[in-house]
Amino acid sequence: MKTLLTAAAVFLGATLATSASAQNVGIATSNPGSLFHNIGTAVANAANAAGLNTTIQPATSPNQFIPFIDQGGIEFGVANLQEVDYAVNGDAWWEGRTNPNLRVVAHLMPLVEAIFVRADSDIMKVSDLKGQPMTDGYTAQNTILPQLAAFYATAGMTRDDVEKVSVASVVAGADAFMAGDTVGFIFAHGAGKVREADAAVGGLRALGVEDDSDAALAAAREHWPTAFFTTLPAGAMPGVLEDTVYIAFPQVVFTHAGASDDVVYAMTKAMYENAQVMSDTFPPFRAFKPADMKGEQGVAEYHPGALRFFEEVGLN
Repeated sequence: MKTLLTAAAVFLGATLATSASAQNVGIATSNPGSLFHNIGTAVANAANAAGLNTTIQPATSPNQFIPFIDQGGIEFGVANLQEVDYAVNGDAWWEGRTNPNLRVVAHLMPLVEAIFVRADSDIMKVSDLKGQPMTDGYTAQNTILPQLAAFYATAGMTRDDVEKVSVASVVAGADAFMAGDTVGFIFAHGAGKVREADAAVGGLRALGVEDDSDAALAAAREHWPTAFFTTLPAGAMPGVLEDTVYIAFPQVVFTHAGASDDVVYAMTKAMYENAQVMSDTFPPFRAFKPADMKGEQGVAEYHPGALRFFEEVGLN
């Protein structure tokens, strides 16, 4: 009897895996050149390596694709935890429009952010940006203005202390910088666009927080509540010319409440078991730790398919 039950369990597991892998699923990402496009590509490669037919679908920013995921238009997305929290409750730029169906699948490695300037400029710290033309606006990417404000807060500044140059997105901001329209731009470490800018101007300097005290972190969190400080060693990324403290925050893969438990389980398992595939695709995934995939969920609940996998491997 025990043998029959074991055989049945194996058959059922194989059937579920086959069912999940037979389905084509999508991952919504930001534009090519952005961090989340790189991340989504790496996650899709891991899923494909595990037999889950997966493609990425780029958009300008999560502002655009989060409601689409909430409504079940695509299975997965990649974003930072704070914007998922805001979207669920309808806070900040969502202006009361809630996205109650969003569910967290897993935490990835933290997003680490900097303000980038030319390495040969005389801008050595955030407060040196006062009165200078800086990217602002981010009309298609609402998450960036509060992140920029959090950086300025560590130097006792606000966005009004710079000359604002309006751009649509972080990719457009990097383009404006390379065109000479601004002295700096904000972007995540590790993104392809940062490497492009580094080559285009002959080298970048990645400005970190001006003050890494508890009080400065509290000031930053008034603008971006999930922020924390982390240090990158000299040479770790383009523009990191010395050991520097930066703002970081959690980033996640997320889905919607109606997504198949088996598909979400398969995606979670694929990321857990294929960390090497992801780091081969996008080297910053070397910081990804499968044991940390079940991080603090924030406002959104975890999807049951992800919880089933976490329970199997003992992630509590």
